[in-house]
Amino acid sequence: QLQASGGGLVQAGGSLRLSCLASGSAFSFNDMGWYRQAPGKQREMVASITNTGATRYGTSAKGRFTISLNNAKDAIYLQMNNLSPEDTAVYSCFADWDGLDRPYFGQETQVTVSS
Repeated sequence: QLQASGGGLVQAGGSLRLSCLASGSAFSFNDMGWYRQAPGKQREMVASITNTGATRYGTSAKGRFTISLNNAKDAIYLQMNNLSPEDTAVYSCFADWDGLDRPYFGQETQVTVSS
């Protein structure tokens, strides 16, 4: 199970930190990260990190967002800086591990950025 938290309402230019914690039995993943979907728009990849710490960022996140992994490798964090109203979306945490046909999506968290 993936538990997401950290969303909320923030003014433009502000920051938020999203967390995604994997709970349950021993967890081993290949890739974890975040997608987001804004009203009327397609879902887009925001950022991801492998279990060795390699990161990828979507175009909108580069230079503003930073994804990180904890030492226990059971939680990821997305530090989002300089937020704009265009970042308003539902953010979904996902994980990918051996044996899955597609990534597993856990809880969502709403991020709303006011102008």
